[in-house]
Amino acid sequence: MVAEQVPRALPVSDVHFGGGTPTTIAPSDFLALMELLRHCFAFKKSATIAIEIDPRGVTPEMVETLQAAGVSRASIGVQSFDPIVQRSVNRAQSEVLTASVVETLRQHGINRINFDLLFGLPHQTVRSCVDTARTALAMRPDRLAVFGYAHVPSYMKRQRQLDERSLPDNIARAEQAAAIANTLVSAGYHQIGLDHFALPNDELALAQKAGRLRRNSLGYSADTCKTVIGLGPSAIGRLREGYVQNEIATTSYHEHVRAGRLATSKGYCLSTEDRLRAAIIERLMCDLHADIPAICAAHGFDPIPLLNSAGRLGMLAEDGIVDVEGGLIRVKQEHRFVVRAVAAAFDTYLDRTPIS
Repeated sequence: MVAEQVPRALPVSDVHFGGGTPTTIAPSDFLALMELLRHCFAFKKSATIAIEIDPRGVTPEMVETLQAAGVSRASIGVQSFDPIVQRSVNRAQSEVLTASVVETLRQHGINRINFDLLFGLPHQTVRSCVDTARTALAMRPDRLAVFGYAHVPSYMKRQRQLDERSLPDNIARAEQAAAIANTLVSAGYHQIGLDHFALPNDELALAQKAGRLRRNSLGYSADTCKTVIGLGPSAIGRLREGYVQNEIATTSYHEHVRAGRLATSKGYCLSTEDRLRAAIIERLMCDLHADIPAICAAHGFDPIPLLNSAGRLGMLAEDGIVDVEGGLIRVKQEHRFVVRAVAAAFDTYLDRTPIS
């Protein structure tokens, strides 16, 4: 149904299977799904097919299937290699298991490997974060994404089982994030924006160097496409006119599809000012600096009213987080972990309460 709404000539450059553990699908079903996608959409010969993997459940048959389906990049969930932390979050995953899956993937031509690491987990320390990072480095992934654990038990019911007293505070979280970053950078990885790290020859590092790094709902990207089609419950799509999102609840999503309706539940049409603000926010998140007058000129806006309306900038400058000179905003390297606060100064939809 989605393909019927998309021009057949629109080329597909990237496919990303996310949403948790897509490798739990039966291998035959995954092959059938890829055949269907290739039938419905015009794939580029160079299209990147990426998939998220939980190494605890992936089988040799599934790896062979991924190779046959043309998968070229795998993002492996690691979180932490510390057994104490793993027990606290009920995720037993040894270094040996992870390394074995990485080796099997590479043996089957899936050479581009991403790791996802977390900080801020129960019982996590700076030392355990550094040890996890060093263990991951021994497997030499092309990229690493380092995210802060978000404790929202009101939304994630399984988190109610965790002992909140074992969670590190904000100062400890910042120290853990910095320690991981220092470890990865010392090993030769380039820091990409807020939370990614990549080898110097990786597409992300090359895109950052060339000033064409992008950021979307999936994270940082070297792809310059302007259309993202989200398939599946809760998936977010980005179109020329704005954003759309599918039904979040699986049951409701299925009901729409079975009835022959698109499962889109909501959308937002971007205004010209939205596009301007999005461009500024993207450059800040990707480059840690933004030339406001230049971006405003490209979108036909006067930079003065925009800068005057960004009241948070003055506070951020007073706190030594940013330098603002002639409309050029630079986030200081030591404060890159709070770049979201700088970007928020240009988000007109956020609450304008002062930063504490």
